[in-house]
Amino acid sequence: MKDQKSILSPQERRQRNREEMKHAILEAARQVMREDGVAALNLQEVARRVGVRAPSLYEYFPGKMALYDALFRMGVRLYAERMNHFTESTASFWERAQAGLETYMTFAQEYPELYQLVQERPVPGFVPSEESMQESRRLLTMTDAIVEKGIERGSIALGITVSQARDLFLAMMHGLTALHMANEPELPIGSGRFGSLIPAALALFRAAWEPEPSQTQDEQTAKE
Repeated sequence: MKDQKSILSPQERRQRNREEMKHAILEAARQVMREDGVAALNLQEVARRVGVRAPSLYEYFPGKMALYDALFRMGVRLYAERMNHFTESTASFWERAQAGLETYMTFAQEYPELYQLVQERPVPGFVPSEESMQESRRLLTMTDAIVEKGIERGSIALGITVSQARDLFLAMMHGLTALHMANEPELPIGSGRFGSLIPAALALFRAAWEPEPSQTQDEQTAKE
């Protein structure tokens, strides 16, 4: 006998179909941006790829900027998932710092269109909604928490504020990634003119922030 719980009501079926179409529109928009550039998103081309007329897109997104906003949120959430993963899977501050540099560059390679939309300003006139910016600001909060935990454990000693340290690290991370993507985007992380500089960048931060004596609480904990 068929499980009654698996049978959707007409309203649930309509909602499921709507969510599936929204997903298809977002995926088609990503394909167009990859092929033609983030700022060159064309709604008629998106509609053609999902098999509807362009005006039908407005049933799901009220305009192009709303579509960009949904894509911005998608990018933020995907990156947040990766941040959560390396935060949970690494123990020390410096392991997390290395994972952060590598994850950022990997994200840019795997989702170039979302990386540009979230981390750069490729679309004239596009301003993320407050809802999207709240999610984006959570990424900064996650980064601040990593820095604060590093200070707590005695792994780092900053001569600047937590927010300045975070911004300095983000600037290095984005600079290396942007140059790698501009020059050798096809090369894997850890290779190429800029992709290979991650260990050197990490060494610079360690030289500036690692306290004396060099044996940190993280290292002591690892030995126990």
